[in-house]
Amino acid sequence: MPPVETPVEKWAGKIHEVNLGGDARRLVVGGETTLPFLHFEGAIPHPPAVAVEVQDRPPASWAPELRASWGEAMEDPASWAKKAVEYGADLIVLYLSSAHPDDQNTGPQEAKKTVTRVLSTVDAPLIILGPGIAEKDNEVLVAAAEAAAGRRVALGFCEQKNYRTIIAACMANNHVAVAKTPVEINLAKQLNILICDMGLAPDSILMDPTTGALGYGLEYTYSVMERLRLAGLQGDKMAAMPMFCTVGEEAWRQKEARATEGIPAAWGDIATRALRWEELTAMTLLLAGADVVVLRHPQVVQRIKATIQKLMTKE
Repeated sequence: MPPVETPVEKWAGKIHEVNLGGDARRLVVGGETTLPFLHFEGAIPHPPAVAVEVQDRPPASWAPELRASWGEAMEDPASWAKKAVEYGADLIVLYLSSAHPDDQNTGPQEAKKTVTRVLSTVDAPLIILGPGIAEKDNEVLVAAAEAAAGRRVALGFCEQKNYRTIIAACMANNHVAVAKTPVEINLAKQLNILICDMGLAPDSILMDPTTGALGYGLEYTYSVMERLRLAGLQGDKMAAMPMFCTVGEEAWRQKEARATEGIPAAWGDIATRALRWEELTAMTLLLAGADVVVLRHPQVVQRIKATIQKLMTKE
């Protein structure tokens, strides 16, 4: 029998390449001309990046297994970031969570001081996220943008209700924006259009389409992310931004990653189960087109890095 030819799809579009980091350590994500890991079909010039979440104060709500994995490093964001890099993180995602009004309600000066300390400790690229309250995000992210001038960090989240202030800070300091929308393809594209209309270039935008964890809307998330990637490859430039996914946050807040009592024996050991929940969520979203996955547990970081390395081997 004659050999069966592998069908090859030729795409008209290309995912935008986004540069992060200063001259010391630059990271590029995006640039694909094919679906995830289909090397025979197109170019995948840069592997997906693995980020580690670091908060500016010890997160009391984290599961005991997760806190134990970082130990005393969690007491100081700079030390935490340094340890994350030692575990293999390609970049650091720094949450300014203490700025939340229901937490410590810290302000711009504290944010600037934290960002400066982290940047002086590690040369890894940095993504800085506010507490998720529009008014506070505007305050602390503008200060963070100024503190990180020259290091080309990413700032988020830019949402429709507050994107103007954050985009202005990105443009003034040559930073990248993280655009976050509910899980819907048209909302993601619309926010990208609004941001570009302000003058920020498409290659300075990461988009967070909002993700769900394994068992909690992951299939729907996968579908939306896949449609965004297909639209980008078909030539829609407003759907062609690299995608950013907060995997650890979603996976570790589910009961399967936390519950130790009153659960079926078939669920197994909590330590194994919790890590698998984060790992499987991350791998699913990478296959949907994620260019940056944000993780929490150091063992999962190492596992996902090893898996990406295998998937990036063209043979």
